[in-house]
Amino acid sequence: MTAARKERQAPPLAVRSATLRFGGVTALDDVSIEVREDELLAIIGPNGAGKTSFLNVTAGFYRPQQGCVELIGQDVTGLRVDQIARRGLARTFQGTHLFGGLTVVENILIGRHTLMRSNVVQAFFHYGPVMREETEHREAVEEIVDFLEIEAIRNRQVGTLGYGLRKRVDLGRALAQEPSILLLDEPMAGMNSEEKEDLARFILDVREARKIPVVLVEHDMGVVMDLADRIVVLDFGRVIAEGTPAEIQRDPAVIKAYLG
Repeated sequence: MTAARKERQAPPLAVRSATLRFGGVTALDDVSIEVREDELLAIIGPNGAGKTSFLNVTAGFYRPQQGCVELIGQDVTGLRVDQIARRGLARTFQGTHLFGGLTVVENILIGRHTLMRSNVVQAFFHYGPVMREETEHREAVEEIVDFLEIEAIRNRQVGTLGYGLRKRVDLGRALAQEPSILLLDEPMAGMNSEEKEDLARFILDVREARKIPVVLVEHDMGVVMDLADRIVVLDFGRVIAEGTPAEIQRDPAVIKAYLG
């Protein structure tokens, strides 16, 4: 088998035997999870189960003491966050981490930084190729603004927006990276029912339009059961179950540990 063929057959994302410890606390204990092509994988579990630690290991914020992270068959364990992002991984956080003093368009444009080719000197003089590149990036941002239906607030400062709209801008910034895989860390947290419905619709639209796998960490079980193709359940840093939403709902170990 050639290397190219092997790479094509590799899953978009694979975390293999990851163990992460903080002193005497084990956040991840020999966790192995693969994300398949064009699926929405939900990761659920009680508070402290290791869900966000898993995302942080995947995105390069933490380096596991054991195990590895692979993107399309390439080991990215130990690479910097920006290096992993340039390889196609984008994520959102539990909080929005946006720049409140900048506009919606400016915040989303920041997400294009991994795709920008101009250096600081070229940007300072702002001539031919730099101007063309900026135009291309701004056009890409406007497409995201239209996609997320936030045209009416495109020039508003993000700090003046309600929480639900800020979360939508946060998703837009992640999409601006043109990712090959998207990680969403509790995107529905703090939202009302209408805001959740809107964001759930946009997440489904992302899958349909971009054909990329999505990893969703979420506590709202109604959202998870409606959106997920497959669910992995963590408890005390270990995988205790994996399956379809229907299988997870009737799994005795999951009911005992989380669903009650």
